[in-house]
Amino acid sequence: MSDKLALSDDILMNIEKPARYIGNEINCVIKNKDEIDIRFAMCFPDVYEIGMSHIGIQILYDMLNKYEDVWCERVYSPWIDLDKIMRERNIRLFALESQDPVKEFDFLGLTLQYEMCYTNILQVLDLSGIPLLSKDRTEDDPIVIGGGPCSYNPEPIADFFDIFYIGEGETKYRELLDLYKEHKKNNTSRYDFLVKAAKLGGMYVPCLYETDYNDDGTIKEFRALRDDIPLKIYKEIVTDLENEDYPVKPVVPFIRCTQDRAVVEIQRGCIRGCRFCQAGQLYRPVRERNVDDLKKKAMQILANTGHEEVSLSSLSSSDFSKIEELTDFLIEECSRKYINISLPSLRIDNYSLDTFGKVQDVHKSSLTFAPEAGSQRMRNVINKGLTEEDIIGGASMAFERGWSKVKLYFMLGLPGETEEDIKEIGVLCDKIARAYFDLVPKEKRIGGPVQITASTSFFIPKPFTAFQWASMNTKDDFLNKAYITRTSILSQLNQKRIKYNWHEADVSVLEGVFARGDRRLAPAIHEAYNRGCIYDAWGEYYKNDVWMQVFEDLGIDIEFYTTRERDLDEIFPWDFISCGVDKEWLKKEWLKSKEGIVTENCKKKCSGCGAFRYKTGICMEHVKKEA
Repeated sequence: MSDKLALSDDILMNIEKPARYIGNEINCVIKNKDEIDIRFAMCFPDVYEIGMSHIGIQILYDMLNKYEDVWCERVYSPWIDLDKIMRERNIRLFALESQDPVKEFDFLGLTLQYEMCYTNILQVLDLSGIPLLSKDRTEDDPIVIGGGPCSYNPEPIADFFDIFYIGEGETKYRELLDLYKEHKKNNTSRYDFLVKAAKLGGMYVPCLYETDYNDDGTIKEFRALRDDIPLKIYKEIVTDLENEDYPVKPVVPFIRCTQDRAVVEIQRGCIRGCRFCQAGQLYRPVRERNVDDLKKKAMQILANTGHEEVSLSSLSSSDFSKIEELTDFLIEECSRKYINISLPSLRIDNYSLDTFGKVQDVHKSSLTFAPEAGSQRMRNVINKGLTEEDIIGGASMAFERGWSKVKLYFMLGLPGETEEDIKEIGVLCDKIARAYFDLVPKEKRIGGPVQITASTSFFIPKPFTAFQWASMNTKDDFLNKAYITRTSILSQLNQKRIKYNWHEADVSVLEGVFARGDRRLAPAIHEAYNRGCIYDAWGEYYKNDVWMQVFEDLGIDIEFYTTRERDLDEIFPWDFISCGVDKEWLKKEWLKSKEGIVTENCKKKCSGCGAFRYKTGICMEHVKKEA
């Protein structure tokens, strides 16, 4: 840790949660600046408590700091109170470990997890003293690199980045850093370094590409400005996850964070193929970690952190082939040490419920289902792979085992949705309540009768999903559908046992604009930031009126990006990126959704999505079976 903090005592005493900014947490990495070649600032552009909960940053932080010639430090967005003070006193944004200004680093890496953090990216650059636009940076500025799910459509924020790393960070960073060391040694230009970086694979350098548009605003052509760089960027993935390292000494925050527990990643990818889910496509194919290694790593992390809870991280934990062996081991080991176990993303079946019963106090916990749609017709449209029988049956098994609280998650505004489909949300909630009263006699209703919480979010079409062609609802459409949902719930026999929550429609519309946006949106993001927009993901700070005025002033038609259904042959802003899943396969899935045809999951049958090109994970299991 630095001998002197970047913030004076009088500032720390007058801001909320000063521990966000002082560093020196358990397991943070401190190195001698004189003994390293490259300084890397790894940033999550949101408040400390959110960023510290992200396992991806912990993995990259651990990996980069294992390189003797690199020191990776952490940076987060200053909260509103400190942001104001830093601007008033001209204090530069700093990294936690050394407390040195980010401006002095070689790289600033930003993880892009959510579109509503885009103005926070500009906050981080601005407070660091780094020009917001890539074209304005000089040899004295860090290389600004972005990664994460939003980098799969980087175009709305392309003007602000030097490089986007497409895919998983474990594969190409060493090559990029070696290239940078060569660049420093030879004193070549920033531009020359970026050109060489663009040839590494997985690296998208926006300044080396250009887009032309048709008269109707759609894309005419995306082209490279040089002949020696690739026109298609293929995502990088870890092909041998079983033997890939995993951090066993994660940084332990001083204050409570969103995920205040030891996290063990058990697999990447998902077999399910839900047509609305971007993560299910981006992380294909499914790859598992070695179960014996997971057992060992879980116990090491708990010993090295002092956490009192361990969580298994995956898009669908139930689909991990050794989930029973792993959870049985953890239950046995953790129960002796009074350590809790968190098992998110489990499908509700007999095994899952038995496991939940062993690790939770059944009278205090709630079970979570994600039917996503009220009617079976819509669940087939979205390829959810869940029948009403599955849902009612799972809830019934839970009630018989002592649960009385159920959370249900749905989406409104799905393609092809009708009013009847929406009303079925209330009907399904009521059927679950009826199942409780049918199964559980009065004398066994400990803690009161059943409590069902139904929550709806609004559907937002995302790149690299089957629904990337779909029309998105307007704000008024969304609110009307929320009203229909509420009315349906209130008309049910067991309405008093059902609570209903819905998402903010304004934020969903803006997220929809950015999700499928192009480079013409960058000036709007820039202007909204200049007018005071940051922390857009936080409802109390979101300024919808400012955003709408910016779009109007700049002549940007929101509905071009949201409500317009795309033609099958339209060129998308992200078409130059390959996530491994073929566009033609997604097109077939889009057409199948219109007919309500279900595609089987990857374990049952290979659907030929294109991820086999990586020759790893579940794709190779089908090859073994056929052999």
